[in-house]
Amino acid sequence: MTTNDRPAVINDRYEMSRRIGRGGMADVFLGRDRLLDRQVAIKVLYPEFAVDPNFVERFRREAQAAANLSHPNIVNVYDWGRHAGTYFIAMEYVEGRTLADILRSFKRVTPKQAAEIATEVSAALAFAHEAGLVHRDIKPANILIGSNGQVKVADFGIARAMNSPTESNLTQAGAVMGTATYFSPEQAQGAQPDPRSDLYSLGIVMYEMVGGQPPFTGENPVSIAYKQVHDQPQPLNQLATDVPRAYEAIVAKLLAKDPQVRYTSAGALRDDLRRFRNGEQVLALAAAAGAARA
Repeated sequence: MTTNDRPAVINDRYEMSRRIGRGGMADVFLGRDRLLDRQVAIKVLYPEFAVDPNFVERFRREAQAAANLSHPNIVNVYDWGRHAGTYFIAMEYVEGRTLADILRSFKRVTPKQAAEIATEVSAALAFAHEAGLVHRDIKPANILIGSNGQVKVADFGIARAMNSPTESNLTQAGAVMGTATYFSPEQAQGAQPDPRSDLYSLGIVMYEMVGGQPPFTGENPVSIAYKQVHDQPQPLNQLATDVPRAYEAIVAKLLAKDPQVRYTSAGALRDDLRRFRNGEQVLALAAAAGAARA
């Protein structure tokens, strides 16, 4: 038996060893796929959730949604199932660190590094959004940086299939999900998020990567959510004197309270980030200049 009396082997195929992470609904273990002789990460639903049919259904949908997303910047899902009352997902093991770990160690990264990370995250989101999925929980803990430098987005665990007829049965209308620090204003108000909500959350991550702290903090999720809706962030150049104006403009566009003012898609953001990295004029800066003249 492993930690918390979970089985050492699942379905005579997956050997579980040490725990490597914890999420809102599950533990994550390092494991080995005996059949294919490869390392995997195995997500195991917490026992208290395994008896709740609503959580089990959400867990099942996580596996199905993620398994349909085959992209170099998205963690691959290989298998899922039930064993001895335990629900599990076997997925790609990414050797490296989360962005959250990196920020804890170094506090911040350079604007160039931040733009490189955000470009790959936006590529993953563009692919998922085109497939009809919203991540809903973009944050540093769900962004993995492999030892080879490749960026992968993990945990589409609360992603919803947009326009799914069963969604209202699984998530109460107006329920606020995700992590308040990275909420979009519309999520903070209980509205159903859309792709532009993921872009706002990525804007929070981009702000934190360069500024060394997220734009909104508070004593509890409610106070943070209030600030997401009503407050403006401290100018990024007050936290990082070396931040380029173009980077600031991209982040400001992402953090617009009105979703209509944000980038129209993750693909549009990816393209603007590439312009920034190539030293070209970014559309966000041109738009900001035009608004200032108006």
